[in-house]
Amino acid sequence: MATMAQAKQFALLTTGLGYLNQVRTIEPKSGYPFLAVTISALRGLDQNVRYTYFDCVVSGRLCNTYVSQLAPYVEAGEKVLVRFRIRDLNASAFIYPKGPKEGQPGVNVKAKLIGIDWARVNGVAFTEMDNVA
Repeated sequence: MATMAQAKQFALLTTGLGYLNQVRTIEPKSGYPFLAVTISALRGLDQNVRYTYFDCVVSGRLCNTYVSQLAPYVEAGEKVLVRFRIRDLNASAFIYPKGPKEGQPGVNVKAKLIGIDWARVNGVAFTEMDNVA
């Protein structure tokens, strides 16, 4: 008697600390609009911080709500630092079409933003922002 193989799923999960940038709503020609954000993830020593950029689709109701609440601060140029969780990372290579890196290769890393554990706006905990005025 043959048995049916069970589907398996492998998840690549990453956590980190980074700044939210470019919160935007994407409206595809077919399908529903969705929220996207770029995260500038910090890495390295605090004396010589380097950044890795993730282009993320915001996933889940709670995460969408949190990013939507933080969006006005990002748009106002405030520093929004988050502890984030992303999954399903994938990278694609490209050539810079213009600017100082014109003609050089680059990499675009995409992921799904599945969680924000906490946020700070200009060093103040986001949950405390209502008390600052």
